[in-house]
Amino acid sequence: MAEKNPAHLQRNTIAGVFGNILEWYDFAVFGFLAPVISVLFFPDEDPLAGLIMIYGIFATGYMMRPLGGIIFGHIGDRMGRKVALRLSIFLMAIPTVLVGFLPTHDDIGLTAAVLLVVLRLMQGLSVGGELIGSISFLVEIAPAKKRGLFGSWTLFGAVGGLLLGSAGVMLLTNILGHEAMLKWGWRIPFWSGIIILTVGAVLRRGMIESPEFLQAQKEQSHENSPLRQVLREMPGRVLQLAAIVTLATTSFYLIFVWMPTYLSKMVNPPIGHTLFINTVAMLLVLVIIPLSGRLSDRYGRREVMLLCSAAMGLLVYPLFLLIDQGTFAAALCAQLIFAVISGGIQGPMPALMVEMFPTHLRSSAIGLGYNLSVALLGGTAPMICTWMVRETGSITSPALYILFFAIISSIALYMLTIEKTVECH
Repeated sequence: MAEKNPAHLQRNTIAGVFGNILEWYDFAVFGFLAPVISVLFFPDEDPLAGLIMIYGIFATGYMMRPLGGIIFGHIGDRMGRKVALRLSIFLMAIPTVLVGFLPTHDDIGLTAAVLLVVLRLMQGLSVGGELIGSISFLVEIAPAKKRGLFGSWTLFGAVGGLLLGSAGVMLLTNILGHEAMLKWGWRIPFWSGIIILTVGAVLRRGMIESPEFLQAQKEQSHENSPLRQVLREMPGRVLQLAAIVTLATTSFYLIFVWMPTYLSKMVNPPIGHTLFINTVAMLLVLVIIPLSGRLSDRYGRREVMLLCSAAMGLLVYPLFLLIDQGTFAAALCAQLIFAVISGGIQGPMPALMVEMFPTHLRSSAIGLGYNLSVALLGGTAPMICTWMVRETGSITSPALYILFFAIISSIALYMLTIEKTVECH
């Protein structure tokens, strides 16, 4: 059942997507500012050691995502999708703004790093609920034959937020210069969290609850804990979802969050204008995501994702070799190819996840399976691959890391049959 009123449909879609843009901008800007923040909070003679520490804190935010998915999944399955979405956007704004006011290591020593970790954990809790809430909501309100397209807008919003983060940091760096960014400029992107409180609150004030959720409330008898029911009735399904999204999570954070650091700090000779390369590639991802979502409505979610996962496995090592030539043109070419493949994987993914689970348990199941994979593999990927490069001395080693998960995801997708998929009502 989908929302039949076009005005309501449009308003709900914009509210769901725009919230993701704002939340993911503030969450991801941490990654783009990692080289600056590492110097301010973890001064060390070894630059790679400082980066490993800051990417470790980057990963701590992701470690909270399963808990966020559980909490907001429970709220979404019991109190409604719109309630969960309203709460998550407020929870994100507060720690984001506070990061911009933190004293650095020079001011208060190790305490600065501790406070940074605490605020990062709060951010992770919010994002763990925001994305899965918007995924369930947008696919449920979609017309029956456009679930792939509507679901794709959730990750369109997330990537759009990452793009704003990349473009914002690039713009600030070009305007202020490295010295000013190191002294005070790095705080500006975090202060923008106040936008979340204003724009997000206005957009989501008029949201109308998913008709599919309201119907499920009438038809299903609920127990107190949807998570307990998920673990009792479909643990294998949750693990299958976690396996399916391993490639999407690891490859995306390596290619579009970590890659600017890789190009400027590890490739020899270092490649300039890395944030420009990243911004152009992410613009292409934004184009591909809804296109692949729409293709999945016609040809199938699994088929589109499986094709792109296989392409990632086959091309990732040659593309890293191309990047390692150390030229701007080679890096841009490789990033654009990665963008097409990554966008192709992500477009169908929200609708696929929704259709794997029944409505009354959907938010809890997706929140657990998806966030578990992102926490263990996506958030830790930049830290692990920085460590791999340092320990092995091979700057192509991250390609093997992505290849491994391309195999895992492809196998999980191949085993996901149409008969097993729970269709939305």
